[in-house]
Amino acid sequence: MSEVDRKIIEGVLKGKRHAQSLLYKQLAPSMLGICMRYAKSRDEAEDIVQEGFIKIFTKISGFRGDGSIEGWMKRIMVNTAITYYKKNLKHQYHTDISKIEETLSSENNWEDELEEVNISKEKLMALIQGLPDGYKMVFNLFVFEQYSHKDIADTLGVSVNTSKSQLSKARRLLASRITQITGNKKIVIA
Repeated sequence: MSEVDRKIIEGVLKGKRHAQSLLYKQLAPSMLGICMRYAKSRDEAEDIVQEGFIKIFTKISGFRGDGSIEGWMKRIMVNTAITYYKKNLKHQYHTDISKIEETLSSENNWEDELEEVNISKEKLMALIQGLPDGYKMVFNLFVFEQYSHKDIADTLGVSVNTSKSQLSKARRLLASRITQITGNKKIVIA
């Protein structure tokens, strides 16, 4: 993310609409990228970004300056995505994550030599978005946000073992789907 101009932040702190608009235009694309990892669709990600910016504009006076404003905003976007996920979870058909069938070929030996895989960023994003919700949430929080399994468990209201299990299953499922696309036989998502 780019450095945000101090004048823009000062304007946002004063509630200036023009400054809010400038901040939104400057950072919305990168915030959308963050939200796309958690959402099922672009429309859903855009909704999360909108909610996130509303929180940013109403809570910016609480920014203590301990880190970058962009990092603080990113944290709000991730938390907004988690809240969105939890809020909408009760409206979705529930499937026990542990019962979701995975099509993993028995020939995958995870310790063998690995081949380099060429897959576009867009395709990888689509594969991550296509993960079951629980897998996707844990995968994103662990891999991209670098949450510990304890933090994930606390955030999502699951056990540490569930977090570890869902991460493992997400990695295997992603590896399996990448294998199907690329034809490579041995893929591990580290």
